[in-house]
Amino acid sequence: MKRSLFYGTLPVLFVLTLSLFAEAAPKAKVLFVGKQPDHPFATHMYLHTSEMLAKCLKLNGEIETVISDGWPKEASQLEGIDTIVVYSTPAAEFLFDSPFRDQVIEQLDKGVGLVTIHWASSIYEKNLDRLGPVWTSYLGGTWISNVGQHTGKSHLTQLAPDHPISHGWDEYEIYDEYYLNPSITDAATPVLEITANDNPVVVGWAFEREQNDGRSYGTTLGHFYENFQDDAFRKMIVNAILWTAHVDVPKEGAKVDLSEADLALPEKPEE
Repeated sequence: MKRSLFYGTLPVLFVLTLSLFAEAAPKAKVLFVGKQPDHPFATHMYLHTSEMLAKCLKLNGEIETVISDGWPKEASQLEGIDTIVVYSTPAAEFLFDSPFRDQVIEQLDKGVGLVTIHWASSIYEKNLDRLGPVWTSYLGGTWISNVGQHTGKSHLTQLAPDHPISHGWDEYEIYDEYYLNPSITDAATPVLEITANDNPVVVGWAFEREQNDGRSYGTTLGHFYENFQDDAFRKMIVNAILWTAHVDVPKEGAKVDLSEADLALPEKPEE
């Protein structure tokens, strides 16, 4: 009887163990890639913004995050990643004109997601013919740096209100530096639009790579750190990160409520 009871209990213990493991396992692993400052304070806050967005992701379940100053030097940081978030100089050159190009392609060809923020969503004009085709094949579009810019206020329009990236936030007036004349492929889905100099400009697009089920999101917004302190803007970015990582985005959008301390700028460096 005791042996029968023992063997009868094994399946139950096995199911419970699997259940506990499933709860403990992370939903996704997100790699943030930034760099040291190269713009005036409170703009292009690459690493600080990445750290803040990583805190937002932690509010949305067991999501592992890695923040790297430049491309990761440790192979372990690349193991099991589900999406890469780049906030840096033009990512076409940063990712595909670099010693780690093969590592980047290996990850993206496996279906790892890609999110590029502001300047990272671009390519230098001199490299457009050489790098443009491979770059847009992964991102679905680009802005050519530095061809056309405008800074000011605009209504931020949702072109795809039913897309997961648009979940949980309403259109509003934004003040930012806008990149004009973006080049978006026909396979990509324009998601966000502003108006600059009385002309509509796409400032966010989603792209699903058919060949490997990978997802990408590029936005040219994000010059001023102040925008990341806005709940709606932050939710849009975190929604996109989750979506590219193949994590379901709830109808109310991602959780992004952080304390004032977590959202604050760091102390300004002495000049």
